[in-house]
Amino acid sequence: ASARVAMEKGAEELVAMMKRLVPVDEGDLRNSIAWTWGAAPKGATVLAESKTDARGLKLTVYATDYKARWIEFGTTKMSAKPFFFPSWRSMRKRIRSRVTREMKKAIVEARS
Repeated sequence: ASARVAMEKGAEELVAMMKRLVPVDEGDLRNSIAWTWGAAPKGATVLAESKTDARGLKLTVYATDYKARWIEFGTTKMSAKPFFFPSWRSMRKRIRSRVTREMKKAIVEARS
């Protein structure tokens, strides 16, 4: 349960950073970035997902706007304006550390 809360907080922070970094024209892509437990909605571009744990839980960060991949990686006519990978690279250690720390804290509390 502690790891789940830590993962949710990490997902919230990651989504918030992506929304800050994504280029905004009309705001469609920014507003379509979200996270969920389990699979992304049908037709969404999966930006990141955790490994499925023993209970079948998986956290997925996604964008429902079809332009997400084009903006992140660019096209032949448009240069890339990455928003996902810079966010993930800067948040990765923080998210993993939080989850590990919360799991260790829960184990210590369970032993007490």
